[in-house]
Amino acid sequence: MNQNWLALLVSFAYVFAAIGAAEGLRKWLSQAKPGTYSVDFTRKFIHIAVGMWAYGTVLLFERREFAIIPPLAFVAINAFSYWRGTFKAMETGEKGNLGTVYFPLSFAALIWLFWGHPHLIVAGLMPMTWGDALAAVVGRRIGRRRYTVLGSTRSLEGSMTMFVAGWVATSIALLLLGAGDPRAALLISAMTAFGAALVEAVSPWGIDNLTVPAISAVVLALQLP
Repeated sequence: MNQNWLALLVSFAYVFAAIGAAEGLRKWLSQAKPGTYSVDFTRKFIHIAVGMWAYGTVLLFERREFAIIPPLAFVAINAFSYWRGTFKAMETGEKGNLGTVYFPLSFAALIWLFWGHPHLIVAGLMPMTWGDALAAVVGRRIGRRRYTVLGSTRSLEGSMTMFVAGWVATSIALLLLGAGDPRAALLISAMTAFGAALVEAVSPWGIDNLTVPAISAVVLALQLP
């Protein structure tokens, strides 16, 4: 079988497996520990799993015309789920929050714009993948110092988590993909994570799923070949 077709099959199998696992986890938690975990927990599980497929994308696909198909397909699938509530494990229930649609759209944009530069695709998604997901979990559980920007309330604890998690995940991506000197990679990752945390703080209603990957990619592209 052609490498790109095989990569397509693996991509869809991986994402649907992640959604299935999250659905199973959601149902189990709702029965075993009612009220302990919200749907946001399993939603972030899917968020991280899908973002980490950036590694699979750059390693398995040979052509961007094929690599872009899965994220674009999930733009449509997630939009349908948003309107019909098909995949409850990844829906917030908040009308107007299209974050689940925006994230694969950002994924597709990075693939198309930076194909041939795998470190930019993967690292550009890491602040959103890990930073945003863990920031939401930490902010809801231990966030005490809250602030509101453009109608969206966040916590300083969550924003700090966004920065630290984004820094670590971006650094790992750059180091694993051999993007320059390790010390430079750490510095560039810190700059990227800082910019991502600032943009996330002022991006309401799921728009951060567009703005954070965008600013992350811009900072990385300006600093790396």
